[in-house]
Amino acid sequence: MSIKERYFIKIVPQRGDVVHRFEVTRKHIVSGSAALAAALLLVLAAAGFQVFRVHAQQAALQSQHEQLQSLDKKASAIRSQLQQVQRQNQEIQQLIGVGSKPRPHGSAVQKTSWVPSAAKPGVVQLARHVDQLAQASNETFRQADDLRRLTLHVLNMHHLAELARARLLAAIPSIDPVEGAPVVGCFCYRSAPDVEFHPGIDLGANYGDAIHAAAAGTIASAGWDGGYGMKIDIDHGNGYHTWYAHLSHFDVSAGQYVHKGELIGLVGDTGFSTGPHLHYQVMLNGTAVDPAPYLSGVPPKVLASLP
Repeated sequence: MSIKERYFIKIVPQRGDVVHRFEVTRKHIVSGSAALAAALLLVLAAAGFQVFRVHAQQAALQSQHEQLQSLDKKASAIRSQLQQVQRQNQEIQQLIGVGSKPRPHGSAVQKTSWVPSAAKPGVVQLARHVDQLAQASNETFRQADDLRRLTLHVLNMHHLAELARARLLAAIPSIDPVEGAPVVGCFCYRSAPDVEFHPGIDLGANYGDAIHAAAAGTIASAGWDGGYGMKIDIDHGNGYHTWYAHLSHFDVSAGQYVHKGELIGLVGDTGFSTGPHLHYQVMLNGTAVDPAPYLSGVPPKVLASLP
């Protein structure tokens, strides 16, 4: 069959009287098919590129979504730690009585939801927010370290204050020098064995009973003192002196430091005495005071006057 063979195409309108007649050859048909095939290939290539681009966009969106989720988890962890440390800081400040510094405006930790959205910032800006949150966390931890050091300092100061107060209390007469001994002579005027004011109290103890220091201090003297007989004088370094008279034996010497409750001597019957007993006298700034309130602790009035 020749390439020049002719074909006729007739187009007959539904109501028209004119019939349109076209003549084509095989050559026209062959060239037309090639053009149609080329056009089809172009369409298919364009469609394939479009499909590839859609898949690429979907993959990018998925990657971005995963990055946002990772950032959100990181931010949540940092935020949780930051809030916990801030609560601990506030509790410590309340315990040690230190006021917290006001936070700069906008520095409070707030809960944020970072779900991907066209109206919200992208990964780069969210990453910047996470970095800012991390910096705030680091600053809070630094403040926590400073607060811990301050707490230790405050605790040490409290401890030193307690030690100073304990040392102060230890130097105030507050125990019975002869445990369990009854008071047989008052801090008062009396008519026997002579008429005079008795500036101490007499404790009815047995000969040789142990005598203990009523408070911590330094032995001012330990020797014979006239009618007091063998007497110990303890200087407590705060205006108080305690005297222990009519002893039979010394266990201390002048200049020696003694602790509250330490053995200092034995009950006797020396000096102007009518029998074995301990004459116990408390001096405050050179004046005799009633020792009775000091036998079972520091008197409330004295405690109230302490710093």
